[in-house]
Amino acid sequence: MPADTPQRTLFTNVRVLDSSGEYPYTGEVMVQGNRIKEVARGSKRFPGTGHDHAVVDGGGATLMSGLCDAHTHFSWNDAATLEAIMLMPPEEHTLVSARTAAILIDMGYTMCVGAASAKERLDVVIRNAIDAGQLPGPRYLANGPEIATLGGLGDTSPPHLMFPEMNFGCVISGPEEMRAAVRRFIKFGVDLIKLNLSGESITGVGAEETPMAEDEIAMAVREAKARGKRVCAHARSDQSVRYCLQYGIEIIYHASYASDRTIDELASRRNEFFVAPGLAWLRNTGYHAGDYGLPPEVAGQMGYHEEYERAIETMRKMKQAGIRVLPGGDYGFAWTPHGTNANDLEYFVDLLGFTPMEALISATRLGGEIMGRPHELGQVKPGYLADLILVDGDPVADVRVLQKRERILAVMKDGRFHRSMPGRNGRNGNGA
Repeated sequence: MPADTPQRTLFTNVRVLDSSGEYPYTGEVMVQGNRIKEVARGSKRFPGTGHDHAVVDGGGATLMSGLCDAHTHFSWNDAATLEAIMLMPPEEHTLVSARTAAILIDMGYTMCVGAASAKERLDVVIRNAIDAGQLPGPRYLANGPEIATLGGLGDTSPPHLMFPEMNFGCVISGPEEMRAAVRRFIKFGVDLIKLNLSGESITGVGAEETPMAEDEIAMAVREAKARGKRVCAHARSDQSVRYCLQYGIEIIYHASYASDRTIDELASRRNEFFVAPGLAWLRNTGYHAGDYGLPPEVAGQMGYHEEYERAIETMRKMKQAGIRVLPGGDYGFAWTPHGTNANDLEYFVDLLGFTPMEALISATRLGGEIMGRPHELGQVKPGYLADLILVDGDPVADVRVLQKRERILAVMKDGRFHRSMPGRNGRNGNGA
């Protein structure tokens, strides 16, 4: 085709899952450049051959939006401890982070929200390389290290050492230190600022504790929003979720112990907030980490069994209240390895009372919303960016098909194939 002609790709013989809530229908989708040009119902609505477009015969597979993981850590290295993540040398850590990005897009994740980086610039560097076309990976909102308080979650330095480089997070004490940390991360180029408002039982700081002071929270939000940055929070305790409400921290991670009063207030402002509960972390830490030194009886004594049950109850209430609850399971530990992210969809259906369609919408349409691009990401509609996956099977009948790489036949991002269907695509066999 002429050099000035936009690239065009026709998906034909597919079942279109458009994330509107409608059941998949037989149709065709035309991509022009990096956007969806047309969506047609029925087959053979567009010319099947021609010199101006490639043709992908889906063979009856499901064409849908790429998925979103709302709680992603590119730099978590599938290790069994925070220390093993923190102490990896930066050169190796950069390679690990790049590998994670490639794994996620390979599994159909075209959108990811960074929930913290293990080192200050890892997320930013990988995001920039992806955007420049130097590395394969999803669209990504980059974060800095989680900001923690002295003695809170993220402060892993032994008391007899107390060196900043020995901490998993960026440890601050007081609003002025918070101001400096937020400004530094913004200088580095982050999209998000992450605050550890509550504790985490495995670190020795209880999940229902809220160690960060209110003046520190206020400073972080003020500095971030003054520069147009969004804030997210590790917030397991009820008080920490209430701080999110009070200060407009729109991305809330965990929220296991949110009270009925807090849920009601979240529901009254449901268009302002997103909640990603991280069920995979709770489930697997509580019951499937025995091979890594944390047997279920010990995890239960630490409170993980109780929190898991509370989180299920809380998320069911939030779902019923119409709060935006998204999948994102805190993957990247030994017992929650990268690439198993689609297990969250199964948990949403089996544990939280989502229908398969509701779970898929939470991972697609709501993904576009949490990415801040609701009018161009997360749906199969004309004008939307062509971030698409072709799935062997019907995810509405069984969301588990998205857990298998071999069932994800093709992945397109920004109108170009990350990987395609060998021998079943267009003129040149690779969809390009």
